[in-house]
Amino acid sequence: MRSTSLPALNWLGLAVVATCFTGCSTMGPSSKSFRSSFLPPIPAAASPSPESFEPPPALAPILYSSSLPNLSIPQLPPKPTQADGRLRRAEESFKEGKRLFLAGDRAGARKLFDQALDSVLNASDEPTNQTTFDKRFEDLVQAIYRMDVDGDLEEAANQPPKFDKAPIDDISNLTFPFDPRIKNKVSAELEATTSQLPLEMSDAVLGFINYFSSERGKKTLIGGWKRMGRYKPMISRILDEEGVPQELIYLAQAESGFLPRAMSNMAAVGMWQFVKARGNEYGLKQTLYADERMDPEMATRAAARHLRDLYNQFGDWYLAIAAYNCGPGNVDRAIARTGFADIWELRSRGVLPLETSNYVPIILAMTIMSKNPRDYGLDDVDMDAPIEYDTLLADSLTHLALIADASQVAAADLKEMNPSLIGHAAPAGYPIRIPKGKLTQVATALRNVPEDKRATWRLHRAEDGDSLTTIAKRYNTQITALETANIHLVSSVESGDFVVVPAAPAIVAPVRSGYYYRGRWVSTRPAAVRTAATSSNKGALSQAKTPAKRTTVATKTPVRSAKAPVRKASVAAPAKKTVAKRA
Repeated sequence: MRSTSLPALNWLGLAVVATCFTGCSTMGPSSKSFRSSFLPPIPAAASPSPESFEPPPALAPILYSSSLPNLSIPQLPPKPTQADGRLRRAEESFKEGKRLFLAGDRAGARKLFDQALDSVLNASDEPTNQTTFDKRFEDLVQAIYRMDVDGDLEEAANQPPKFDKAPIDDISNLTFPFDPRIKNKVSAELEATTSQLPLEMSDAVLGFINYFSSERGKKTLIGGWKRMGRYKPMISRILDEEGVPQELIYLAQAESGFLPRAMSNMAAVGMWQFVKARGNEYGLKQTLYADERMDPEMATRAAARHLRDLYNQFGDWYLAIAAYNCGPGNVDRAIARTGFADIWELRSRGVLPLETSNYVPIILAMTIMSKNPRDYGLDDVDMDAPIEYDTLLADSLTHLALIADASQVAAADLKEMNPSLIGHAAPAGYPIRIPKGKLTQVATALRNVPEDKRATWRLHRAEDGDSLTTIAKRYNTQITALETANIHLVSSVESGDFVVVPAAPAIVAPVRSGYYYRGRWVSTRPAAVRTAATSSNKGALSQAKTPAKRTTVATKTPVRSAKAPVRKASVAAPAKKTVAKRA
């Protein structure tokens, strides 16, 4: 047999491959022209050997190569400081405290919360990044505060509802001097200001501008102005729909500083300060569970309609505003006595209550300053973000803590969204407001809880490593009860599942008296009363045996305390004593 050399076989293989890519030489002129266009001519010399290839040329060295970074050496982050370590341990303490809190161990949770704060406050050196450290510390404090507030729900449920003081009560009976030099300034501002509400200048208006420019008055003005951001879009929309001036938003600032739970000395309640009778007239109901005068949206609608009706009655916005404060009957009688339908004339003659005489100038002063913020150092004040929410109609008596579990937000935040609730439970038919975008999640989670159990039962959002056994231990409940309530969890609990936690109604203790000391409640009640008020179920929510009686007492308490201070507006009206009476 004729032998063939190895190089020849190699070149034979290359020829076969080349034939596969270029085609057969017998395909005609088109294939020939294709080869001649893209392939170099084949030399006539003998087949070259592999040794005939020249070695590649040597590359020149790269200039400044020594200045290039060495990417093989990792760039390590700065070494954490002692403050960073303390903050990390504080966050771990908070996380463990949260677990104890969910298990019903309030004392243990508060102890860990105190440790977390002490760990941060005792940091002795500067953190790696001061801005990041401050932000994490602020978030930690807010989270602990929210958890502590949620832990006080059982105690707060037995106490009368808390109200904020109406800011106008401090200045409504006072007069203030003004600097004559600001008169020309305010006059120029009025000429350049566009307003749906007529803006006029008087000595009283200038006096309140002077007061709100002072350190104390400016603090009050800025506090209300910042809170206005939460409700301004909603209020502006309603005022426009009802056809009243947009500047009437400052009536709410004067009345309450945009505090939905504000209460005046005359027992007027809410952001727009309705007394009970006037609130009922405009559809604001008061029940054992809720007071719609404290509902920002419903009260705004009622206030806009009431102001529109008063304007239709008097034909003047200043008189309408005065009648909103003291009642249309008082304004009618003042006009009849003097023959003047002018607020400034009525004020000068002292025929209106002193509070009402100052009411219109206060609103005008706030309006002028708010429309010219740069002139009064208000241009750098940031308003709070608008409150956005979805609405869920309660099918039965539902505790806010259950909604908080389902929406994964703090119960204190839900309470702020639902200020009209007197206690911490929403009755059937009540529109519960929940954070925007959480409606589907909450509705789906609540379907697992029987309607007649939503006042006491809880929901737990499972995490990695959770099981029905560990959850039952955490909430101090029986595993069999947990399994019965969670038949929808067929095999095992997965992260993200909502686990229903049954809890029997707890016996509500009498109203507690005492104080907190480093996270612990120090009771001042007699020992016998404390012993009788203990509950056998630590993890259960509080529910009164006689909620109607408890709530009735709670709603009456602020009214009794409001009878003590009496308006002495008769100083301004020597002919006849006139006492301010809210509309």
